[in-house]
Formats: sequence, structure tokens, C-alpha cells
Amino acid sequence: MNITSWRVFAASATLVVGLGAVPSVGAESRTDLLVKGPSDTYQAIELLNTIRIERERPAGYRRTLFKHWLDVDGDGCDAREQVLKRDATGLPQVDPFKCFVVEADWVSPYDGKKTSDRTEVDIDHVVALKEAWDSGAWGWTESQRTAYANDTSDPRSLLAVSSSSNRSKSDKDPSNWLPPLRSYWCIYVSNWISVKARWNLSMDESEWGRLKNLLEGQCAGTTVRGFSAAPGGVTVVTTTQAPQTSVAPTTTRAVTATTISATTTISTVTTIATSTTRAVTATTATSGASGSATTTVAGQPNVRPGSFCAPEGAVGTYNGLAYVCSKTDVNGNAYSGNRARWRRQT
Repeated sequence: MNITSWRVFAASATLVVGLGAVPSVGAESRTDLLVKGPSDTYQAIELLNTIRIERERPAGYRRTLFKHWLDVDGDGCDAREQVLKRDATGLPQVDPFKCFVVEADWVSPYDGKKTSDRTEVDIDHVVALKEAWDSGAWGWTESQRTAYANDTSDPRSLLAVSSSSNRSKSDKDPSNWLPPLRSYWCIYVSNWISVKARWNLSMDESEWGRLKNLLEGQCAGTTVRGFSAAPGGVTVVTTTQAPQTSVAPTTTRAVTATTISATTTISTVTTIATSTTRAVTATTATSGASGSATTTVAGQPNVRPGSFCAPEGAVGTYNGLAYVCSKTDVNGNAYSGNRARWRRQT
């Protein structure tokens, strides 16, 4: 079976402490991470550095938006029964007609609790459904949410754990909850990062910062196994917001849908024209979640190297150097998802 390789962009980030702060991206610290597939291994901190940092968007979440415990892969077992079978410590007894786990033993990785009672076992979404929603799944289609809620294609997405530990965790991220079993922390951190990266989900500042601190402390050197593309793909609604400025008193805001961007973008505009499908700005380029494009006196926008941008071919500056909005790096290698980023103009 051929495994498609794809490039994950990594930008080393310095966390700016303070309300509403965003990470600062340095032009000289950018790297590319080529994820080939599940058989390869990477440093967890390198993968963490590819994940964008954004404020969460919790509005509109309902658990019913994620139809779960379905048989989405057509193997005759719903996702819950499939994980109960997979995570059993021995050979489980399974009803072959209903694909129902009749008897098995489990050990919860979160707290080490052992049980033979399936009613004491919860199937945990490692990145909870609400956390996924807040981090980008709010822009997914129904089929994509269903694929995420029932994802057994990667064993890090769903885990059989004790009911008590799952309820203690709830929808918290690692800045607010880590497993009671401290010896499992580094594995949990690695799994969390892999799920977020694979499904193109963002992190908030406290979440990203806590993971970075762990990976530079007790979990230093932690590795993460590669992954295949997430089932169903990801389509995210992008909000393009133009702040009020003295240069453009008529600035307004528009919301547009896109299938190629998975982040909130900010731009400064002087005039804006809207239709049912797109918003056109007069001054040019937008940058990604890592910062905004600010118009300079000379008319060229200041950009943040490595951040997402549009339209392709737009030009800007950073520290007096020329940058271009491109879907390929300086060596001609395509960026992940065929999405454009700011890079040095050659």
C-alpha cells in the first residue's frame, strides 16, 4: 500500500504572556517536518511546533453534532465495541453475530484500574468532542464530525479507560487535566499532539504552553509515531476580520467559507466588496493565526514569516526583507494541504 507523504510546517514560537497575546514567530527559526506515515517516528516537540495557536471558539457546541459509536469502517463492529476488543488485555469473548464484547479484562492507562466489567469502562476521545469543536471542528461537515467521533483508524484517537478517570477529565485539555498515573503523562502528551496535528486542530496558548513545558522538562525527548491522513478530510470555515484603523475608516468585516484554510485570518483593508461566496480586500494579503498583516507607509504589508496567507502571489515585508505568499517553499516543495504561506522572496 502506498503511503502519501505530506509536509507539516513548523514555526518555533515564543509564547507572549498576557491577555489576548499571540505567539511571535521568528524568521530564522522556521523548519519543515515531512510526515511520511505511521511507521516513522518524530520528536514530539517538533510536531507541537507545527500546530497553530488560536483562541478557542466554543459557541454552538452540542454533543449531538458528533454522531458516535457507529460502524463507519464497515467491519461489522461499532466504534465502541471495536475499542473494547482492541484494548482488552487478553483475548476477549465476543458475540460474532452482534459484535458485542461479552467478557474481557481491561486496565485503564489513565489510572491503572483493572476491571472485567464493561460497564466500568468508558471509551475516551483523547481530544474530547467539545475540545475538538472549540479547536476547529466547528467548521467541519457532518460527515467529518462523524468520522472524528468514530475514528478507529489510529489507536491514539480513542482509548478504553476507567469511567471515573474519563469523567474526571471531561472535556479538559492538558493545561487543566493530566492522567492520575504520572508514568503515563508523556504518552498522553504524545497522543494528544498527534491527534491535534492529524486532524488539523488548533491549540490555545495555555494548552500549547503546558505541553511545551512538559516536553522541555520531564517528557524531554518524547517521540511521536507518524500518522496517515485523517479520514474524511477537513473543511474549515475561515473568518476574515478587518480591524478599525485610521487609514481605512470604512473598514468592515466579512465571513467567508473556504476549503483550503483551517485558521482564522486577519487583514487590514481599505475597501471591501462582498458577494454570497467571497470577500475581496483592496490592499492585499492576509496572514494566518500567528498574526496580522499591517500596512506600512510604503504600502507593503508587514507579515509574519511562515503564517498562512492569501492570495497566492501577494508580496509583503518582514524586517525589511521581501516575502511572497506561496504554496511552495524556496526549494519548490509544496506546503501541507496545498496551503499558501509567507516565505522569503527569491
